[in-house]
Amino acid sequence: MRYLARISYDGSNFLGFQRLNKGRSVQKELEKVLSVLNKRNVEVKGAGRTDAFVHALDQCVHFDLDYNFDEEKLKFILNGLLPKDLSVNSILKVKDDFHARFDVVEKTYLYKIYGGEKNPFYSNYAFCYSQKLNLDLMKKAAGLFLGCHDFQNFVSGVRDDYHSVINDFQIWQENDFWYFQVSGQSFYRYMVRHLVGAIVDVGRGKASIEEIKESLAKPQNKKEFLVVPAQGLYLIKIKY
Repeated sequence: MRYLARISYDGSNFLGFQRLNKGRSVQKELEKVLSVLNKRNVEVKGAGRTDAFVHALDQCVHFDLDYNFDEEKLKFILNGLLPKDLSVNSILKVKDDFHARFDVVEKTYLYKIYGGEKNPFYSNYAFCYSQKLNLDLMKKAAGLFLGCHDFQNFVSGVRDDYHSVINDFQIWQENDFWYFQVSGQSFYRYMVRHLVGAIVDVGRGKASIEEIKESLAKPQNKKEFLVVPAQGLYLIKIKY
């Protein structure tokens, strides 16, 4: 029986979603509990690999169990066994050919910047940055990323193909916090952090709108922008 679980986690003490030989990972924690429950090894497949210290409000995973559990009962059991920084939001039985990664239609990420006075309680959950930012310029920069582009200048590592589609990019401010919300079909390594960093560079006067345009139009010409830290990033919604 295949199940789709929507989960949340505080990424502060995880080295990412993907299973590692050493160190805590979300995948390993889930597989450990599910394997005990199933009485043999269970492999968990995620919708995406969040990096170390990245948080999730709506990560999705699928797994197969030998037993036909009631969804609510299974959710209750898992939440009783999982560590306090990882929880199950919902569980749904799905078809045997469903795949948590390959069936994704859209992912939405939120990035938080805290611009107020120093506060130790925000350091694991936002990028603490106190310089002034120009909202109008940042919105213009975000608008340039909409649609299909070659994002080679906004991805870490080497890939065969850097093309992706950004469906929506919203920026707003509430009190001492800046919020950057982006939705798209797929995101590559550190891509959201690169995109937000480039926009912040524009907002603080370290880069121009024209430089963003050129980096998209001529991806082979390497341009370095700010890459914001992982702690401010949240995976907040996955659509199937």
